[in-house]
Amino acid sequence: MEQAIRLLTILEEAGFEAFIIGGAVRDMLMHVEPHDFDIVTSARPEQVMSVLANAGIETKGLIGKTFGVVVATVGNKHYEVATYRSERYGVDSHRPEKIVYADTLEEDVKRRDFTVNGMAMNRYKEIIDLVGGRHDIKHKVLRTIGNPEERFQEDALRLFRACRFIAKLDFMPDKALLKAMPTAFHRVSGLSLERVRSELDRLLLEPAVAKGLDVFVQSRLAECTCRMVENGESREIPILPELYHLVGLPQEKAFHEFDGWYHTLAVVSETEPDLTLRWGALLHDVAKGMPSIRQVINGRYTDRGHDNLGSQMAYDILIRLGYNKKFASRVSWIVKNHMRFHFFVQNEEADEKKWIRKEARSGEFRDSQGMREAWQQLAKVCAADVLGCGKPYSVTDGTLAFGECMADLSLEMPVHTKDLRYDKRVLAACGENIAQCLQYLMQQVQNGVVKNEPDDLYDAIIHKLQRTSY
Repeated sequence: MEQAIRLLTILEEAGFEAFIIGGAVRDMLMHVEPHDFDIVTSARPEQVMSVLANAGIETKGLIGKTFGVVVATVGNKHYEVATYRSERYGVDSHRPEKIVYADTLEEDVKRRDFTVNGMAMNRYKEIIDLVGGRHDIKHKVLRTIGNPEERFQEDALRLFRACRFIAKLDFMPDKALLKAMPTAFHRVSGLSLERVRSELDRLLLEPAVAKGLDVFVQSRLAECTCRMVENGESREIPILPELYHLVGLPQEKAFHEFDGWYHTLAVVSETEPDLTLRWGALLHDVAKGMPSIRQVINGRYTDRGHDNLGSQMAYDILIRLGYNKKFASRVSWIVKNHMRFHFFVQNEEADEKKWIRKEARSGEFRDSQGMREAWQQLAKVCAADVLGCGKPYSVTDGTLAFGECMADLSLEMPVHTKDLRYDKRVLAACGENIAQCLQYLMQQVQNGVVKNEPDDLYDAIIHKLQRTSY
């Protein structure tokens, strides 16, 4: 912070106004250590560069000429110094149509999104609050600066930012903010998939993730579409319409205290802030209540097969949203196996070695370490699933212990021939038939016939070669 104050002082002593603005001020008021310090000033960009250069501070010039932002480097840290500006929005759903430099701090603040992000601090560490941000922090309310309908119409990405800041700050949304959200939904279709996905990822990693997701889904923002441009053509991408059917979905009270949606939120909240875990938790029951899945048998709700259908739905959703196949496959695998995992935890007679052998041969994993990681992730989501049922005295010790058991077994179960611990003796014995030999050895180790150790592997292949010629 001292270096940011130094920049304010240099600019002020040169005759300009300068303030720290936005998130850093909010964080300091909430007793959170700021990560970045953004600065606004009445000086124009060329004046900023000249003044800072005279003070011996390196600047990289404008990072966006239309935005009037200069990057100053002090020590090994970078600070964005922006000229006061006001904006006018047009047909673009996110970018301003016109940006003009402004003369006052008030003009600059009024263009910003939320009151908690609109406070400034001078070099004497005094807070300048022109929008009621302090009041909203005290009452833990997220409110837009000015008319919420206008703010969302200007920039539709603010709809997603509202969900994220609710999750980040653990605030409640202002009633007027919630009411205004649907008025700007028609603007969401102009947002790029990349920007929407980035906001979703950030939302999913926030501490109060359940609050943000609840606004995202129950406002019906999740049912909007954004756009992706491929080969010069734009096409609409549904965001997450698959989630809303879980809202109010009844579940069997013997196992669940909550409906489908609040159970999902509870499970997500119980996971670590990791994208694989959070997506796995968010989508683990996505197929519950689907027409081909939901049944009522003897007066009890059942969703048999929701794990298999949910697995395919999860994969399709994540690919649609632009995630890579490796990530989508892992989340899909977690969804597919969460019910079976619960079964194995509750049934000691179940054959875990048979299951892990099946997974090793499934083609899902590239090596034993990858399979080990997957079991650990699955166990964490399943433990969260147990807690998310809302039943008193829920314990997850057995769930996590079984996950560690499967993770340990993974290291003894080769997935690929590169997991075999053979030495040069095997290579010499097999000669040109090394590929066939290694496949044979891998099957023998997977079946528990041969230990995955150099001597055992060598003895096994010599015995095989004596009986068979390739």
